Amino acid sequence: MSAFDRSAPGTGERLAVAVGPRLYLRPPRATDADAFVAAMRRSRQLHRGWASPPTSPEAYAAYLAREGRDDVAGYLFLRRRDDALVGYANLSHIFHGALCGAVLGYNGVAGHTGRGYMTEGLGLVLREAFGRHGLHRVEANVQPTNAASLAVVRRLGFRKEGYSPRYVRIAGEWRDHERWALLADEPAAAPYAP
Repeated sequence: MSAFDRSAPGTGERLAVAVGPRLYLRPPRATDADAFVAAMRRSRQLHRGWASPPTSPEAYAAYLAREGRDDVAGYLFLRRRDDALVGYANLSHIFHGALCGAVLGYNGVAGHTGRGYMTEGLGLVLREAFGRHGLHRVEANVQPTNAASLAVVRRLGFRKEGYSPRYVRIAGEWRDHERWALLADEPAAAPYAP
């Protein structure tokens, strides 16, 4: 059964790696392909210019292959009451040793924005980052005109560290990004402590 199967709402939670008041996290699976791709296709306008999530079965397969690497951890944000996909996130470039950090990427799903789901889901991801993964630093890179995403990182306690011109290529264009970070030993990270 797919986590997006509405015939038995709430059953996907048994696969969760983290559970919050309204959401649970679990890794993406091959059986999620059709539902995930459909959700990303419905969200094209929401993501336009900000991100390029998988919108084809082939792109989803490539996404899953990346998720299978040791330096990447992916999470679907699923609503507890009906297993609806409301967003997803990735910790990528996970390094241990002296750096002990990762880069956080995330996207919401159209029809589920403005309800605090990304803040809740990313808070659960930060618990995973600082807990299970044992990271010291999580960095988020946000385009300066993406007001919604900037509001999320601020709510989560990230602090702005700098500006990176032409940092990431999205939809064929190099995009400027602000660098935001949160350290495990900062007071703002206390809600995400293991």
